[in-house]
Amino acid sequence: MQLIDQRRLPHEFVIEDVGSVAQMAAAIKEMHVRGAGLIGAAAGYGMCLATLEASRAPSAGEFEASLAQAAEILKATRPTAVNLAWAVDRQMRAILAETTPEARIARARQTAQEIADEDAEYCRRIGEHGVKLIRRLHRKKGSTIHILTHCNAGWLAFVDFGSATAPIYAAHDAGIPVHVWVDETRPRNQGSKLTAWELGQHGVPHSVIADNAGGHLMQHGMVDLVIVGTDRTTFTGDVANKVGTYLKALAAKDNRVPFYVALPSSSFDWEMRDGLKEIPIEERGSEEVKYADGLLEGRRAEVLITPENSPAANYAFDVTPRRLVTGLITERGICKASEKGVLALFPERAK
Repeated sequence: MQLIDQRRLPHEFVIEDVGSVAQMAAAIKEMHVRGAGLIGAAAGYGMCLATLEASRAPSAGEFEASLAQAAEILKATRPTAVNLAWAVDRQMRAILAETTPEARIARARQTAQEIADEDAEYCRRIGEHGVKLIRRLHRKKGSTIHILTHCNAGWLAFVDFGSATAPIYAAHDAGIPVHVWVDETRPRNQGSKLTAWELGQHGVPHSVIADNAGGHLMQHGMVDLVIVGTDRTTFTGDVANKVGTYLKALAAKDNRVPFYVALPSSSFDWEMRDGLKEIPIEERGSEEVKYADGLLEGRRAEVLITPENSPAANYAFDVTPRRLVTGLITERGICKASEKGVLALFPERAK
């Protein structure tokens, strides 16, 4: 399997080969790949590797035990993103439905490709639905629409198009003038490194801003719309996304700026009702807060930015309550961030 090592962007574009479950788990945990949809797709292909490894087991029972162990290893890498467990469980059901090693390997590959293709298609549809919001704002305003986004929910975070960026790309391609405020998104700077790189590659006008500048921009009427992604959204409308999203939602609410969350249905959690109480928040290593990396005289360098002995806490996500969310943009359309709104689009999920 091959993947883009996102840690090396924007200064290097590196394709990495992954040949084992252990390597794929490390790639997910260490954020060679990240983003809800892409984690799911990577986990799907990780289960292909798991099937190849398990096929060498001498008995059916040992095959299933090996596959189950690989599934748990992959699931443990990133606890907040629901796409990961969703993809692994989908693969487990598909693989174990077959009875021979050859059929299981073929089914695993087919299912992994289906997960990836669905991810791209769902994000394309998110763009189709979300661009209507931008077009409506442009007709009303008659000038450039300024959109603020947080973290990276672009095609690097999915298989293609992205979630939060899909409407932006669709608007730009349709000739609607847009400008994107790109939060740097500390501590790993996925906005300034990845979103800015993506938008630049596509020719979309954008400006990188410090994380805490968003409220100031909203106060002065410089933001028309906020669109963010999500790693897990409850079916009742609570949204877990990169830490700092909640603060943007508060500022948007205070300044009457529409705040939308874009997500494929694979990012819904159909069991959790109270996001603040139930969604697990990943805590990552303190080194991500204490160190920053970039180019120094043409070479990639890492520097310490805190006192050496100061401890650091690194909460990777926060939860934005549904009351702060204007709406959810999904592959089936736009709905209110509420149980009623979500189930109106996905009636088959009603219990």
